[in-house]
Amino acid sequence: MEPQYPSGPAWPTPRRIATLSVHTSPLHQPGTGDAGGMNVYIVEVARRLAAAGVEVEIFTRATASDLPPAVEMAPGVTVRHVTSGPFEGLAKEELPAQMCAFTTGVLRAEAARAPGWYDLVHSHYWLSGQVGWLAKERWGVPLVHTAHTLAKVKNAQLAAGDRPEPKARVVGEEQVIAEADRLVANTPAEARDLTDRYAAAPERVAVVEPGVDLERFRPAEPGRVEAGRLAGRRRLGLPERGHVVAFVGRIQPLKAPDVLLRAVAELWSRQPEVAARLTVAVVGGPSGSGLDKPHALMELAASLGITGAVRFLPPQSGDDLAAVYRAADLVAVPSYNESFGLVALEAQACGTPVVAAAVGGLATAVRDGGSGVLIDGHAPQDWARVLGRLLASPGRRAQLARGAVAHARHFSWDRTAAGLLGVYRGAVAEYRARVAAELAGEAAALGAGAW
Repeated sequence: MEPQYPSGPAWPTPRRIATLSVHTSPLHQPGTGDAGGMNVYIVEVARRLAAAGVEVEIFTRATASDLPPAVEMAPGVTVRHVTSGPFEGLAKEELPAQMCAFTTGVLRAEAARAPGWYDLVHSHYWLSGQVGWLAKERWGVPLVHTAHTLAKVKNAQLAAGDRPEPKARVVGEEQVIAEADRLVANTPAEARDLTDRYAAAPERVAVVEPGVDLERFRPAEPGRVEAGRLAGRRRLGLPERGHVVAFVGRIQPLKAPDVLLRAVAELWSRQPEVAARLTVAVVGGPSGSGLDKPHALMELAASLGITGAVRFLPPQSGDDLAAVYRAADLVAVPSYNESFGLVALEAQACGTPVVAAAVGGLATAVRDGGSGVLIDGHAPQDWARVLGRLLASPGRRAQLARGAVAHARHFSWDRTAAGLLGVYRGAVAEYRARVAAELAGEAAALGAGAW
């Protein structure tokens, strides 16, 4: 599925790229609003591309009147705030009405530069792809697109009570996928979705797996695992004794934190001696359709009679997030759909086994039976059985913890950035060759006409 690009001087490295992230800023805190794994991806990749000598300018929507037009996020990485619509948080469903204004802002930024300022456009999510499609045509450069999530996949795996993605998004994705010069898939599964569900040409699809910051997300030193676990729990105000299972992410039906709570309630009837020592840490904020009922998860815990076993914590970042992973015996990722699942990878890099739904990219992010356990479906009984078995078996958890660290080491953001550079070089070289061939054909036609 992944194209093999030759290397050499004929395949130029782009000097400067325009990265488009319309609906969420890389400066926003992951775990709140629409900020999540995509934000982490854009930030980490941009820093490494800049370190490799590629200047990155990230365009995102301005959400406050006092935001400066441009912010240096890191050396060689600039975030540009584009005024489009009201200075407030808008739901993704409201943003298509602002695409004209956003596109105008992006095109004006390029028009103020010397001709040929950008060598390539990389759009993230379908809304950005719509802008990238026009920018590609206006600037005469290739478009690389990463979907991150796909409407047809989400609608096929919809959580109970969640809203399906609208037809407008499906059509918008189809348009972008048809026009992009290269499509970057996070996993082979996503690549198959692009070709099977959206009729993407296989030769235009490249698989580049996301990574993890292996310096920040790392296990406790040998012999200090228990000390690291206790330190993390003290830092977060979690019980020092007993078991902790953590959920990290945006609180919305798609991420299915309710599955974990229902499994804990089921565990009380199956293994009360295990459940009595268990605390569930829910780390994140309401998002998406979860904003309709921001307290629904707390109400669910109360109705299940497990309020005392659930701790709700705000989104964490940096070392605090790593402390969450190290404090937990297990991390649960019960999502109905994940294009990859960075939380699973971060937790494993910290030496914490993951119990995840066997959907989408989680089948790549988690090595079933080696770094964690994948569960088919979302039945609370199945989740309770797996959680209870692992919590009652410290030896098995220790074995999985070692496998988790080893598995996570196969992923890094440096590897991701290198993969993207290969995609960029191929896209630029092919685009320029195509343009040159077209110009040569036109010149030949004109010459023939002169005779």
